[in-house]
Amino acid sequence: MPTKQEKAAFAKRLKGLLEPLKIRGGTKLAKEFNKHYRGEPVTPQTAHKWHSGTTIPMPDKLRTLAEWLLVTEHWLRYGPSPGMAAKPLARDEKYPPSPEVIELASKIGALNPKDRFLVEEMIVRFYGEDAEEGQGGT
Repeated sequence: MPTKQEKAAFAKRLKGLLEPLKIRGGTKLAKEFNKHYRGEPVTPQTAHKWHSGTTIPMPDKLRTLAEWLLVTEHWLRYGPSPGMAAKPLARDEKYPPSPEVIELASKIGALNPKDRFLVEEMIVRFYGEDAEEGQGGT
């Protein structure tokens, strides 16, 4: 069973991820979470308990939160690994997404499938062109 400190730390990490998305309470958290979760919808009271640090979600819900908010389940549940020192990224690695990128991804995820497909096609087109230019062009 999680300690009070673990629950409070979880809530702090969750709030940090939700703040850029302008999600500040249980009602909005439940509404947005339920858009991503395939099981029985959670109530605003349940989401409030996560947000306030009263409880930590069950593994299936934690997985959905992590996928939606673009973090690992381990980090969301436990925080960074102990003794994990920050290290520079290798050339081909990318930094974790910024809050702005997370907010944009959330908005794209909320689009209807047809519109989401259009956005995805645009991104693939632009990203593909950039990747070709970075390799000397063709």
